[in-house]
Amino acid sequence: MTTSRERDLVMAATMYYLQDMTMETIARHLRTSRSTVSRLLKQARETGVVEITLRPAHTRAPGLGRRLADAHGVEVYVVPVPDGADEAERLEQVARTAARLVTRWFDSDMVLGVAWGTTVAAVAAHLTAKPTRGAAVVQLNGAANTRTSGVGYAGEILDRFAGPFEAHPHYFPVPAFFDYAATREAMWRERSVRRVLDVQARTDVAVFSVGSLVGGTPSHVYAAGYLDPEDVAALEADDVAGDVCTVFLRGDGTFRDIAINARATGPTPDQLVRYPRRLCVAAGDNKVAPLRAALAAGVVTDLVLDELTAARLAGAR
Repeated sequence: MTTSRERDLVMAATMYYLQDMTMETIARHLRTSRSTVSRLLKQARETGVVEITLRPAHTRAPGLGRRLADAHGVEVYVVPVPDGADEAERLEQVARTAARLVTRWFDSDMVLGVAWGTTVAAVAAHLTAKPTRGAAVVQLNGAANTRTSGVGYAGEILDRFAGPFEAHPHYFPVPAFFDYAATREAMWRERSVRRVLDVQARTDVAVFSVGSLVGGTPSHVYAAGYLDPEDVAALEADDVAGDVCTVFLRGDGTFRDIAINARATGPTPDQLVRYPRRLCVAAGDNKVAPLRAALAAGVVTDLVLDELTAARLAGAR
């Protein structure tokens, strides 16, 4: 049921942004104070009721977005950034945009699937409050390795997604990669693990990035001791371009015969495509190759990336 404050919020935003009324005029219409109108407009921006987009005359973002959308059959959100922006700035701007989209899409009685990582952690930092009922946030891939349980890192990211929505978090306390494929198969039969897998299967919106073996801001899976040197050598021998949810892909999107994937705990592309909405967030030159692999695998429905990464993705062959 819509509350009177929610109605006032929409009315204030409509009168201010679409009808060009002053705050004083809106206050008289709503029989409230100017300061209350100011707070309503601020809340409208923070909750995504109102989105303000600047389109500098020199930006290539709209054209790049259309080209990528037409080429790959996905919704594309290209975030304008200055040509001199470093990768930290690019990630920050992309994360802000992705957070607004997640807040807009996620609602009561839905399941949000989250694949931990550096980029997804940045998205979590920009979420704004939107209380829901009966919603859940589920961890999509395990995070433990030989150095750490991964609970602190992945758990914090999950909590930062669940908190703004007042959603119930479902942690996935298994390794990112098992030592043996047979161990993974046995664990997947355990009822405690099956419970989380069942929640994952009901994901309505999945949020993830792509991981790269080289360059730029290091992907957490490659920088935090999840892979042995032999694993890295095997991935290079297999011409792996990167990973999605810790499942590795070649440049053409193939993944089934890559040996380490039999030990991985993240959803495969075959599983990901069952989720209705799949938001991929990326920023950085080293993300271009794994992005092309993810798009070739068909795991993306919505893509948020910065203008510089988009230009390289559109121009890559």
